[in-house]
Formats: sequence, structure tokens, C-alpha cells
Amino acid sequence: MPSTQGLLRVQQVTKQFASASGEVLEILKGVDLDLERGESVAILGPSGCGKSTLLNLIGTLDRPTSGSIQLAGRDLAPLDDLALAALRNREIGFIFQMHHLLPHLTVLENVLIPTMPLSDAKIREAAVQRARPLLERVGLGSRIDEKPGTLSGGERQRAAVVRALINQPALLLADEPTGALDRASSETLTQLLLQLNREESLGMIVVTHSIDLARKMSRVIELRDGRVIPAQVA
Repeated sequence: MPSTQGLLRVQQVTKQFASASGEVLEILKGVDLDLERGESVAILGPSGCGKSTLLNLIGTLDRPTSGSIQLAGRDLAPLDDLALAALRNREIGFIFQMHHLLPHLTVLENVLIPTMPLSDAKIREAAVQRARPLLERVGLGSRIDEKPGTLSGGERQRAAVVRALINQPALLLADEPTGALDRASSETLTQLLLQLNREESLGMIVVTHSIDLARKMSRVIELRDGRVIPAQVA
């Protein structure tokens, strides 16, 4: 059973950018969002509404203009860039629409990239031991020594999922993870994410345009005019 301990709290978060003309653009206008461990949330909304911006703020790739973000009860605002990078590597996994696998590395080497900052040989070896069964689980056990160019689009995206999970993060952030896949590969990846969400007790936030994907999450919200509203998905 997933823990009911709160994992993420976003409170009154705003994000502003300056346009080329000097005009201040307010993308997010007081966003609130809570996420429990083991819960999955889909974020819907039109292009340009701030979905990816919100994901970047939660993932510590950017900082909010105002408001607060807490991960596992820890306020992220006081952390410097080095501390945020360490937290991001340890606690947050990312999946993007494009897999971003390095073409000159094998599947296994790509999966292990997030462990490279770790200097402890025992920790790195433990990561290898975690990677192999995960790759087996996603149907890539026989492909670990191959380069990404030999894989299908769905296989490359599954490798990216394993890479996101290799450091056993508490939070998984996925930005249009099925956007570049065909219907069959999208369904396979969706079922994989849901299974991992349950079994690893991950908190998972998925930004998507896919109503089919959104319906499978625990909860669906929508970003509209810079604010979060309940989404209506039949």
C-alpha cells in the first residue's frame, strides 16, 4: 500500500518572465498542488499555459518568482544551486518526450548516467545491480549492450524510464512521455509507469495532452490562465 505521507507541497507559486520588449509575462499565478507518496497526477492544459514551466519548478530546474515548494517537508527555497543539483539527482527522476539517450553509449551506460556523480564504488555497483532487473522488466534485458540507434522509439523511451528510476527517486516527473510514440508503444509505456508508480510507491506527475493517459492517473488537474483548476475528463 502506498504511504499517505505527503511528498510534495506547492503553495501559491508564481512565475514571471520578461519578454523581449521588457513586458513582464506572468505564466503561473498562485499555483497550489499537493502530492502524496504513491499518488499519480496528470496535468492537462493548452500549449503555452505553463505546464512544463510548473514541472521545471517542481523539478528544481528553475526557481519560482514567489511562493514555496516543499519536497518531503523540506523547503527548497534556501538551497543553493549545488544543493539543489544534489537533491535533484537523488530524489527526482525525469522523463521527457524525447528520450535524450546518448548515441555513443550502450543502453546500460545510458541508464547509469545519473549515478556518475557518485564516487563510492559500492554505490555504483549497487546501481548496476538495480539496472539489470529493471531493464529485464521493461523488456530490454537482452539489449543492454546495444546502442540506442538499434532500438525502436518505444524501446528508447523505456530505457529513459529506467534511467529516471536508477537512483530510486521519490518523485517522478514526466513531460509528454508518450507524445512521440505510436498508440501501441504509448499504451505499453503508460502501463509500465502505472505499475512502477504502485510498486515503487513513487509520487508521479505527468504533463500530457493525452486524455487517455490522463484518465489512468489517480487525479487529473488542468492549468488554465496560470492557475490550477479541477479537470473534467469523462
